[in-house]
Amino acid sequence: MRSFERDLLASLREPEFWAYSSWLDIVTKYRRSRLGLVWLLLPPLLYVGGIGYLFAGVYGKDPLVFMPHLGVGYLIFRLLTNIITESSGVLSGHAGFILDGRVRLTDFVLRTLAKALFYSAAALPIVVVALALSPILQPIGLVLFIPSFLLILWNTVWIGMVVALLGARFPDIKELTGSLFLFAFVFTPIIWYASHTPPGSIRGAVMRVNPLFHMVELVRAPLLGEAVEAGTLAYLGIMSVLGWIVAGYLYRRYARFVPIWV
Repeated sequence: MRSFERDLLASLREPEFWAYSSWLDIVTKYRRSRLGLVWLLLPPLLYVGGIGYLFAGVYGKDPLVFMPHLGVGYLIFRLLTNIITESSGVLSGHAGFILDGRVRLTDFVLRTLAKALFYSAAALPIVVVALALSPILQPIGLVLFIPSFLLILWNTVWIGMVVALLGARFPDIKELTGSLFLFAFVFTPIIWYASHTPPGSIRGAVMRVNPLFHMVELVRAPLLGEAVEAGTLAYLGIMSVLGWIVAGYLYRRYARFVPIWV
């Protein structure tokens, strides 16, 4: 019987497959382009600079205040989107490896995670510039950024594994995750402020059920001098524990069936 934790540790000790191959995927994708990896900078630049400037005018905000809000939210939301949507099809996409005997499924989930981190690293300079120009940047937020971001990654590992197993068993999961993220974007305060939906309202309650809201706010709020809700800390704490328990059970119970499913 396979163990999620044991296989994950083995994958972390042997990163050659998942780290190097994910980097090669990105390099080969842009190899024939004249600008190459510079294209990775274009989406975050247009999003943070273009949409950030536009919506700053809509909300009557200083662009130097709103663009960091949008940029950090975009960075975290895109990371989570890439990991979850790609995980939904990662096992079937590597059916050849699995059928050839590479049944340590954590390698494939970490490959998805590494690829998403590479894309986030490309967007990071744009967000850093927006933060550096912001008059509301808080030094304490920079100190808290690393532990907050690591907690996000801690959760993306078990989420990616659960979604990967579900996607291997039910191919429609990939289409479902894409549709859900379109809905989730609307209910996550990326281009708007969480203060627009107070806790007592129906919209506020719906937004606070959304785990993406709590993960974005955990990183962004301290950077921009906003308070992290107590419910956010409790929500992520419970999710971090229960999520790993669920992922460990599903891995032990169903990992051995993946070669049949794919």
